[in-house]
Amino acid sequence: MTTEQNYMRKTLNAGEPVRYWQLGATMEDRFDVVDQPMKGEMDPFFFLTKHKNFIPHEYPCRTLFAETYRGKRPDVRGSFEAKQWWLPFGSPRVDLSGFWFRPTRLATWARTYLEVSEAGTARIRLGTCGGAVLFLNGQEIGWMAPYGRNLETKQEFELDLKPGLNEITLFFDDLAERDARYFYQFDYLAGPSAKIAIPVPVEGSVAESIENALEGMHLDRPAYFSGDITLLFAKPLPVAVEVNVAVEGDFMSRERFDHDFKLPAGATSLNLGSAESAPADFRHFRIRLDAGGFVAARPLGVEICHAERQGQAPASLQDRVIETLTEVSEHSERDTVRAFARLASGRAGSDTDAMIEEILPSIEDCHDCADFSLVPLIWSRTVWGKDINQKTRDRIDGAILNYRYWMDEPGNDVQWYFSENHALLFHTSCYLAGHLLPDATFVRSGRKGSEQAKIGAERVRAWLDHFEHWEMAEFNSAPYFPIDLKGLTALAALSPDKDIADRAKAGIIRLCEIVARSAHHGMLTAAQGRSYEHTLCAGRSLELSAVARLLWGKGWYGRRVHALPQLAVCLRDHGLVVPEELAAIASHRRAKHQEWRFAQGQDSFAALYHYKGEHYAMGSAVHYRWKDWGYQETVLHLRIGEKPEAAIWINHPGEIIQLGYGRPSYWGGCGSVPRVQQYRGLAVVDFDVHEEQPDFSHAWFPKAEFDDVKIAGNKAIARSGRGIALLIASDTLSQVHEGPSAGAELRIRGRKTRWIVRLTEGDGLTEAEARYGDLAMVENDGIFTVNDPDYGPVRFLADGSVEAEGRTLRREDYTVKGQAIDL
Repeated sequence: MTTEQNYMRKTLNAGEPVRYWQLGATMEDRFDVVDQPMKGEMDPFFFLTKHKNFIPHEYPCRTLFAETYRGKRPDVRGSFEAKQWWLPFGSPRVDLSGFWFRPTRLATWARTYLEVSEAGTARIRLGTCGGAVLFLNGQEIGWMAPYGRNLETKQEFELDLKPGLNEITLFFDDLAERDARYFYQFDYLAGPSAKIAIPVPVEGSVAESIENALEGMHLDRPAYFSGDITLLFAKPLPVAVEVNVAVEGDFMSRERFDHDFKLPAGATSLNLGSAESAPADFRHFRIRLDAGGFVAARPLGVEICHAERQGQAPASLQDRVIETLTEVSEHSERDTVRAFARLASGRAGSDTDAMIEEILPSIEDCHDCADFSLVPLIWSRTVWGKDINQKTRDRIDGAILNYRYWMDEPGNDVQWYFSENHALLFHTSCYLAGHLLPDATFVRSGRKGSEQAKIGAERVRAWLDHFEHWEMAEFNSAPYFPIDLKGLTALAALSPDKDIADRAKAGIIRLCEIVARSAHHGMLTAAQGRSYEHTLCAGRSLELSAVARLLWGKGWYGRRVHALPQLAVCLRDHGLVVPEELAAIASHRRAKHQEWRFAQGQDSFAALYHYKGEHYAMGSAVHYRWKDWGYQETVLHLRIGEKPEAAIWINHPGEIIQLGYGRPSYWGGCGSVPRVQQYRGLAVVDFDVHEEQPDFSHAWFPKAEFDDVKIAGNKAIARSGRGIALLIASDTLSQVHEGPSAGAELRIRGRKTRWIVRLTEGDGLTEAEARYGDLAMVENDGIFTVNDPDYGPVRFLADGSVEAEGRTLRREDYTVKGQAIDL
């Protein structure tokens, strides 16, 4: 029996979640169903959720799974065997969410103990999206099986607790389809006075010290361009530990780099190696500590960009095209995009063929996001097929012929057909693959290639009709510009139909214009319809930075790209000409400021306001879903100065766990969408969040990236270059000093919080604070009024309109074409 000192104990109050657990390994099994077609079409409103943040589209695998298991006792399998300890770091849930590219059954065992001095009945509430079976002291208490995809259901149970230790064991499972919210929350609603006690193989005090080390650890910088990457612990380690550091990319990345270290007792830091030798992009560093068999982990995130190696961009477009293809060929992640760049630049050979071979299994198996890989593969096969060895070329043809090009063809995958960016790639692939192999039979559709191409062309034209009328459904979204560019560049280069090629080129130029107008010195700085932590917290390494470098000579390269080499080849070989005047728009140097108002999405559901000068830029969404449950929308985003990292955005976290897989997540999107209104350099943000959501709003505010900072009371002011940002909060601002967002996060506690944001320019904080520091918001009958020293009274109306300086900006006046004026 475990001895007294080998428990880690935590207080537990009524109404609190039980946060500490031991976990077994997660069992994963494919869940394949009979190939069958689906009904449906592109859904430009899929993320405008009607019920919380639940996405309604259902695949046949979920239908069969629900028919088989929903409402029935879960199929308990395996048994508990402790593999690691779950430490909460503020989260109320045990959250093992992730991304699975094929339908996959998941199952996990968990265990904890409740320690009570007197017997009594406890009432608990269990919340999960999948199924669960609850055991108390080895006896089954009950089960639940809602199996609603990513939609939490809650159920209450009673536990008859005996004096002393009571073993709680939980089996939970679900079906994962793409992004899966795989978690449970175990709330102790009422019962006898209790503590949580979990067995540990070391003294309980040592386990708590390891927890504290993980709780407070952070990296010494918010971004790395050179020098050593250093992990800092808030307190010295109490014992010697073994450390595993897994360096990973975003959920689509196939790369993982493992490093093992040993640290002595008393250590306060760990050198993880040089930034120059680490893979570029926003990276997750998954830190796992092993102290005498007590194993616990936590992720940290940071951007790495090899900016010093890359240096300044070449002056001429021709040289930047060469540089782009070289950079992708030599330094990008091994995939079909890199293989494309190598083939396009005369770097064919066995290593290039191997890159293709490494990706082909995901295409052959119709993994979700395989369409991202297929488009550059079809282009490569079409133009440089002779440079690929025969065996690989035959396998490519087999993958093309067996692929599922749309949901009306039979299959059993969970490819995401519903968003506009995926739809473009499916239709582009269908069209171009049919032309590539006109006489071959495409297996799933049973059509000859020539017929497949005809259907693909019809769908491409319909997609272009929609795009030309409404543009991006995932409005202004940094990660999805490259995906649309991937499809459009392939059409511009390879389409045998001139009308499609010409329309695709026009679409490319339009996307470049939107990026230029929404950018600050080449960096997209604007409200976005879908965002992720890895696209917000990264600046230089984001693909749009590399696109700006290619087009306008200002930006940097990351490691993972989608459209960059295709855009370069279109500029080199296919007559694509991006208007030269966009360079001056993307890097605004005029004395006057630009106000850019436009709309995106079907029925213009997203109206977007953007304002920039040489020294600052800010963008926001206009009268957008105020107070609704959010998805991945970032509704206010700004930058000051010319340093890409000097960025600020304000949101309400969708979950407490950092670097998680929620949609919305901690930084990516909003749990509750605030009321946001902006006029020029002034914005107001008003949160009124739902009861079951986190009770604070926060700002990304990376102090180390500013030239000057002052935070006091309810005000924070920062300067980068000559750009200055002032934040005035409705309550005292709390700074985060430890953990993943140490030195980069400001919070306001409460479910109703407000922020005033004011941008200006100058050389110091004192004058700006004196001029704007007393800004206040007066509310009357739903109208917010701010008396601004420069603009005078600014009235933010409840219908989304703004009145200031004799002007009225109405929501209904925003058009897809947009209007840019100098002020």
